Amino acid sequence: MSEPVPILMYHSIARSPNDATRALSVAPEAFAEQMALLDDRGFTPVDTARLATSWRSGGPLPARPVLITFDDGYEGVHRHGLSALAKHGFASTLFVSTGWIKGAYDTGAGLDTMLDWDQVRELAEAQVEIGGHSHTHPQLDQLSDDTLWFELLRCKEIIAAELGARPVSFAYPYGYSSRRVRRTVREAGFAQSLAVGNGLARRRQGPYALQRVTVRRSTGIEEFERLVEGRAIARNFARDRALTKGYAMVRRARQVRRKAIRSRV
Repeated sequence: MSEPVPILMYHSIARSPNDATRALSVAPEAFAEQMALLDDRGFTPVDTARLATSWRSGGPLPARPVLITFDDGYEGVHRHGLSALAKHGFASTLFVSTGWIKGAYDTGAGLDTMLDWDQVRELAEAQVEIGGHSHTHPQLDQLSDDTLWFELLRCKEIIAAELGARPVSFAYPYGYSSRRVRRTVREAGFAQSLAVGNGLARRRQGPYALQRVTVRRSTGIEEFERLVEGRAIARNFARDRALTKGYAMVRRARQVRRKAIRSRV
């Protein structure tokens, strides 16, 4: 039986984040300390594609595997994160919302200072797998089929055009998905996808619902060590899970109403 693997979910790395990103940001010094702890404890970071490929094929993973993932595409991942990752030779995965990256496809909706495509390319050249995170970062399970397909395919085609390679990994914006969303992500050509869940990733979750644990600005080094060691995760995220369950009921009710309205038209 495959051992569970911690998948760490980061967003912004910034000294002075804005209000919109503060809670899910980490300070550069904290990120550097967290990377040093992973190294000291003998963890081996791998990217999302390698973990999923290994679990799909039954192939080996290195000792004490861990995933370091970043969502959205904040500029601090390049400014502060890249040097800390390079210092330890760590692999990672960046999931970009292509409409938030500065450049020709920018919708102007990014929540803080975002990466540009030159920076994304530099990250890709430095052991950072670039994955998809939709085009405009919507709640995918609330979209019509046509809009869902647009979000996935537009994201995929932009990354392929900018980097010269199609992304194979995806992360659901806000962590929200459904059976329909997961099926469509697979049919759009992504080989694996990450949710949130705030639990350790396990092979039995399947390649399209792998769980991650959230690293926040409030995550101290002792708590971080407990997260990567898989201790007290349920207690740490009890409030998050309760809120997630409640909001899931609201989203399902919205879906039922939309289907009923469409059936009457």
